[in-house]
Amino acid sequence: MSIALLSASALTVALAVSVAQSEPVDDALVIDGEIEITTRAKAPEGHPFEEVLSGWLYRTDETRALEADTFDNPGMLYVEAGEDVWNRVEGTAGKSCAACHGDASESMKDVGAHYPKWNEAAGKPFNIELQINACRENNMGAEPYKFDAPDQKALTTFIKHQSLGTPVEVDLGAGDMQAWWERGKERYYTRTGQLNLACATCHEDHNGQYIRADHLSQGNVNGFPTYRLKQADMVSLHNRFRGCIRDTRAEFPAAFSDDLMALEVYTTWRGEGLSVETPAVRQ
Repeated sequence: MSIALLSASALTVALAVSVAQSEPVDDALVIDGEIEITTRAKAPEGHPFEEVLSGWLYRTDETRALEADTFDNPGMLYVEAGEDVWNRVEGTAGKSCAACHGDASESMKDVGAHYPKWNEAAGKPFNIELQINACRENNMGAEPYKFDAPDQKALTTFIKHQSLGTPVEVDLGAGDMQAWWERGKERYYTRTGQLNLACATCHEDHNGQYIRADHLSQGNVNGFPTYRLKQADMVSLHNRFRGCIRDTRAEFPAAFSDDLMALEVYTTWRGEGLSVETPAVRQ
């Protein structure tokens, strides 16, 4: 494709996201009338926005209502499936997750709000999926999950759900987390692909505008894994990263690669102060 055609494509995208503007709603998310979710928070120091906003505020009335009711929320089916995986005995050690950790509502309470975390043995940040695989190999004698295996998504959703309502906070002072944050920030602002787009192009430069029929949020990740209505499935964070990169017509990195782990550290920090919403519901 010629440079002229590539430039035209990029211009088309730029125009597509600048035609219509819509402000996020001024509404409160209270799940089942009991669990208050923080959907607006003061941004951490050094953030490009003064206030961080949940993607829930950018969705339609119908989509927001689905998340506010656990009976209606389709993502809760994955929470239930994840509980089954939590209690399932697998591997040569004859153990389940529950064998070591007991009742997840107690042992995993608020844990997911603080991932990714520095893993000293691996010398890198671990997200919940990587920690699950490490436990399976080292403690259960079981095979690690392949990326986006149904049981992996269900178990990650179940564990993260135990932090529902807890504010997101990552420890950048642990190990080399700050260096990974810097790497993730660089990745966030790097334009890639034939369309020459960065994460920031949509979620910062065109925040609040529309791209096709989708209202562009700040791109905060406090709701992942997230149930996406357009896919009728639970979507993991690295699946979404790769999907966005694919949409720029660039070659996307492998899931849990250093590039995407750094991006997870940075994007998680960008949403600090917002409550964990897993399983969030998005369009």
